[in-house]
Amino acid sequence: MLDKTALFILLIGGLNWGLVGLFQFDLIAWAFGGVASIISRLLYVLVAASAIWCISLFFRRNEIVENDRHYNSQ
Repeated sequence: MLDKTALFILLIGGLNWGLVGLFQFDLIAWAFGGVASIISRLLYVLVAASAIWCISLFFRRNEIVENDRHYNSQ
């Protein structure tokens, strides 16, 4: 559940950065009172924490693949 939540937050952050890159429009800053507002800053930190958490996905074994290999080898 935590993995999916982190991926969802990271997706929202990525879409926001896409808007910044394409249209120079920061949706989070616009919605929450500017880049320097405490809510915007907390959301930016939440996106960064989600990105750090998602790094661990590269180093974990995929349980579904591992279970499938075990099942097929029997």
